[in-house]
Amino acid sequence: MAPDSAGSAVLISAVTGMGGIGKTALAVEAAHRACGQGWFPGGTLFVDLRGYDDDPVTADQAVLALLDALGVRDRDLPPTAERQYDTYRALLADRRDRTLLILDNASDPSQYLPLLPGTDRHRVLITSRDRPDALPVRLIDLETLAPGDSVALVTRALHDTDERDDRPAREPDALRELAGLCGHLPLALHIAAGMLRRRRHRDIASLVADIREAGDAAAFLDGGSPGTDLYGRSLALRPVLETSYRRLPADQARLLRLLCLAPGAETGTEAIAALADLDVKSVVALLEDLAASYLVTVVRGGDGTAAAVRWRVHDLVRGFGAGVVAADAELREEGEAARERVLGFYCRWAAAADDRLAWLPGMVEPKRFADRGQALAWLDSERSGLVAAALWAREKRYADTAVRLALRLGEYLDWRRYFDDLITVSRAAQEAAHRAGGRHSEAAAWNNLGIALREAGRVEEAIDAHTRARDLLQAAGDRHGEAIAWNNLGIALREAGRVKETIDAHTRALDLHQAAGDHHREAKAWNNFGIVLTEAGRVEEAIDAHTRARDLYQAAGDHHREAKAWNNLGVALAEAGRAEEAIEAYGKALEIHRVFEHWYRAGQTLENAALTHEDADRPADARACWLQAADAYTRANAPAEAARARTQATEPPE
Repeated sequence: MAPDSAGSAVLISAVTGMGGIGKTALAVEAAHRACGQGWFPGGTLFVDLRGYDDDPVTADQAVLALLDALGVRDRDLPPTAERQYDTYRALLADRRDRTLLILDNASDPSQYLPLLPGTDRHRVLITSRDRPDALPVRLIDLETLAPGDSVALVTRALHDTDERDDRPAREPDALRELAGLCGHLPLALHIAAGMLRRRRHRDIASLVADIREAGDAAAFLDGGSPGTDLYGRSLALRPVLETSYRRLPADQARLLRLLCLAPGAETGTEAIAALADLDVKSVVALLEDLAASYLVTVVRGGDGTAAAVRWRVHDLVRGFGAGVVAADAELREEGEAARERVLGFYCRWAAAADDRLAWLPGMVEPKRFADRGQALAWLDSERSGLVAAALWAREKRYADTAVRLALRLGEYLDWRRYFDDLITVSRAAQEAAHRAGGRHSEAAAWNNLGIALREAGRVEEAIDAHTRARDLLQAAGDRHGEAIAWNNLGIALREAGRVKETIDAHTRALDLHQAAGDHHREAKAWNNFGIVLTEAGRVEEAIDAHTRARDLYQAAGDHHREAKAWNNLGVALAEAGRAEEAIEAYGKALEIHRVFEHWYRAGQTLENAALTHEDADRPADARACWLQAADAYTRANAPAEAARARTQATEPPE
């Protein structure tokens, strides 16, 4: 838009983005500033094409408004549209002072193409909810505001009305939550600010609570909107969303509705294909069309293939689409079928990923994922959707599949240390399995819940969860499952300091695993048994237990659990005063942890090595291990542990 040299001037620019993003406001503000700096001595010509109204302005109607602005009206107006365009272009060609033409709110090229000047002297700025592909333009894509900018917008709006309004300073958390509920969309934020001005004697938290209770933020905000802003423009969200939705072809409208029902904030292409019951090629084409209308957003490109792209729907669009479905019985049934399809897709793929995480040499190779890295990458990318879908276990129609999904997520969520998610999905699965009388599924859910509760420091609750799992499996006569429950119960009891009960629990687990000939599970029991033996001062027995665990894991080819055994063996050796052997054991553990990129356990092993070096009066070696531990914890997204390790690295030796 800027008046650069003739060879590099941008003649036409387009400000694009979803409805309510602030395109018109930006265009008007830019025009004011540009004219203020003398860029456009001929001034600004502005026409609102109302492209998304029921009766949009045509180019023939718009040229009349532009001619009027140029002083051609009444008897001077040419009688035909063709001559009107000729007069319009001739006036612009003769106009020596550079002029800015703003064609606002265009929905179709037919609205603005006939209005373009026939000269390169002037500049054109188009605003649209659709990306204009009919001609070469400089695109300025607007996105929602950053959280800090959203907060600043509402704060400034309140202070402009009353500089004594201190609610933003008093309620920063509530204001941030309000901005999030508004989806960081400028139109929604302006409406919310207006509501806060009217309820000036009430706090921001009350508005947040009201929006949450209503469920549909767009509908609630529209209910409290003052109607128009200072420029007479509508301050309403739902009409903006409705007009964008109504303009969509049937196949795009269907996909948008279904995508608004998808679990999670963003969704992969293949999951959307399952949701819509379409092949990937077809769904990508539709998603690209929706993205061109700014109704969905490309989040990231993955490996660069179309199938790897992920897509996000704005929260307010999601709420609108879900409302459209809820209001129509036929659309509701279509939506329920779509949810079943995507839940089945997630369950199948999560099962394949879980099989890969549990795979050991000699087992049948899982087909979907070539290695652990691929399985973890897929689980990481779809985590929000997987967790949200697992919570559908609370709904009767989806309970069985969602419970299976929740159980398949246990190993992954534990591995990545997403314990809040593990608690959430395990509770939902346990409650659903209990209602359905699925004893084994309920026991598995109690087991996963116990693991998560223990890692979250809620040890007594973890003991209760593992006890419930054990009792269910005992009643079912499942000795294999009972042994696993005893082992996990022992870990929780040890965390609670109940040493004798811990030893009894691991002894029961060992007996049951040995009787069943399950050497892999026996290794886990030996490993956990060794930990409590070390804590009880029975160090030589602990060394023997961890050695047994290590050998059994090696025989099974379970290398990442072998690393745990090496680490625990190192601890026992250090307690026995065998520092060099302990350091060697830690080195073996660390080597495997790094291969598996299990950075949290790498940090734990390095901490143990640092302590052993300190006991051996090797401060330089200890400091190096503390610093490496801090780095490993940082990579594991464990900031508290990283900070502790750095502190230890800087403290002088005693």
